Amino acid sequence: MKAPAGSLESPPPAAVRVASSSSGHSPGHGSAHTGRSAHGHQAPRPVAERVLWIALLATGGFAIVEAVGAHFAGSLALYSDAGHMATDAAAFVVALIAQVVARRPPSERASYGYGRAEVLAAFVNAVAMLLLVGWIAVEAIRRFVAPTPVAGPVMMAVAAAGLAVNLAVAWLLGKASGNLNARGALLHVIGDILGSVAALVAGAVILATGWTPIDPLLSLLVALLILRSTWALLRQSGAVLLERVPDHLSYAEIGHALAELPGVLGVHDLHVWQTGSARVALSAHVALARGEDWPRVLAAARRLLATRFAIDHVTLQPSWPAPLPSRRVIPVVPAATAATARKPD
Repeated sequence: MKAPAGSLESPPPAAVRVASSSSGHSPGHGSAHTGRSAHGHQAPRPVAERVLWIALLATGGFAIVEAVGAHFAGSLALYSDAGHMATDAAAFVVALIAQVVARRPPSERASYGYGRAEVLAAFVNAVAMLLLVGWIAVEAIRRFVAPTPVAGPVMMAVAAAGLAVNLAVAWLLGKASGNLNARGALLHVIGDILGSVAALVAGAVILATGWTPIDPLLSLLVALLILRSTWALLRQSGAVLLERVPDHLSYAEIGHALAELPGVLGVHDLHVWQTGSARVALSAHVALARGEDWPRVLAAARRLLATRFAIDHVTLQPSWPAPLPSRRVIPVVPAATAATARKPD
């Protein structure tokens, strides 16, 4: 019988042998994910890295050109887009560093490896975007209060060139969008595209009518659109860092599926989380009717988790007899047992 859940007691030698031979870890621990993935096709890491390098050079180079054009045109929309592209360039640098760090193998101090560095970089990118949105909003309000002259023709020429660069970069990033950092980078570039379109429209309106408030007005509209996509990335990367259950999986469904396996009395201390942008891990305590059932239950559980939920990094701990723990955990029992327990005497 195992030590109570949460205890630091060392288990007896027999329990150690069971855990070491039947813990439920999938073969090839530490290697790339080879099972089914609910996240869709994952772009090969070298492809994503090459695309990020191209995006960095194109975006960083044109950010300088656009900033100079914004200075001569006096356009907030161009300044916003130039600042956005500069932020993108910095984001690409962070993403590239994360790609390199994520390839480092597990160590004694980082037993899961460094795959989550990619998620951390995506989180930093999202926070940087939120700061940029705040700056655009403040500057737009200031320009509404004190309008400034804008050179429409210069604004349109620079915006058209920026739009061409951003469309090319977005096309490249779209080919590697299965990678979380590439997806974050693509969201940045989509914001750039919207900024370039807004600058083109604002330049045309100013050239035709001379109405300069269109410049900060469209800048605010772009900021709101950027905010919407950035919030989604922030939520996704934050959920991985907080080790929340992935959105595409149901905690209750997984728990009940395990509890319904023949020979299982219940499941507790069930945890489901992501170790990186694509790989899901699971650990749980499985209460058994008989200890000798464990090899069969373990094989069935691993097969269930791999085929039905695409989870291949699994650690399961058996226990018998099986009283549910008294501390604050989420116990899961078979549906039939739960229904029987709810019947009145």
